[in-house]
Amino acid sequence: MSIQARLFGMQDVAYAEFQRKLIPNINPQTIIGVRTPQLRSFAKELAKTPDGIAFLSELPHRFFEENQLHAFLITQTKDITLCLQQTHTFLPYVDNWATCDQLSPKVFAKHKQEVLRYIRQWIVSEEEYTVRFAMGMLMRHFLDSDFSAEYPALVAAIQSDKYYIKMMQAWYFATALAKQYEAVIPYLQQGRLDRWTHNKTIQKSIESYRIAPETKTFLKTLTR
Repeated sequence: MSIQARLFGMQDVAYAEFQRKLIPNINPQTIIGVRTPQLRSFAKELAKTPDGIAFLSELPHRFFEENQLHAFLITQTKDITLCLQQTHTFLPYVDNWATCDQLSPKVFAKHKQEVLRYIRQWIVSEEEYTVRFAMGMLMRHFLDSDFSAEYPALVAAIQSDKYYIKMMQAWYFATALAKQYEAVIPYLQQGRLDRWTHNKTIQKSIESYRIAPETKTFLKTLTR
């Protein structure tokens, strides 16, 4: 049975309708309706098998769940060089926020300098979700002990009217305020972000449980 046939065998029509509302920017007919835990399990089953290896070279895919499966297969690759190559090849085909945000290879956490070299390429891409992915990787892996003041500057430098890029910029800065407050609060105090991203950052920070109430009160005074 083909991988596509297996996916249709897991179809939940009601869940497909739910997914279509969450991801309105892609063709609704490309959403089969397979729940994420099932896709992750299927990816574990396929990993390192001839069918799984062949599937990773079959781009572009037709269905949303095929892209999700592709992302989950990449996350299991343990060789950093291969994983970076697979990710770099796949990113131009990512066409929605869900696949973008769920593509988070485990091996990246152990090889941050190698990943950072690719992030510098991805963050200046012309592809919306490649840029979003680059920011997401900076947020996940470079806001703690590996933080540098250079990284929020990279995110702030992005000029785009793409909704999913701007949302990730705001998410990045809201998370950075929780983890690296002194380094990033000047971006709000000095108006270094565009107005929409600035205010969305404040909104997300106020909604965050990781930011103290007194800090939230101060952030509200910075709304533009």
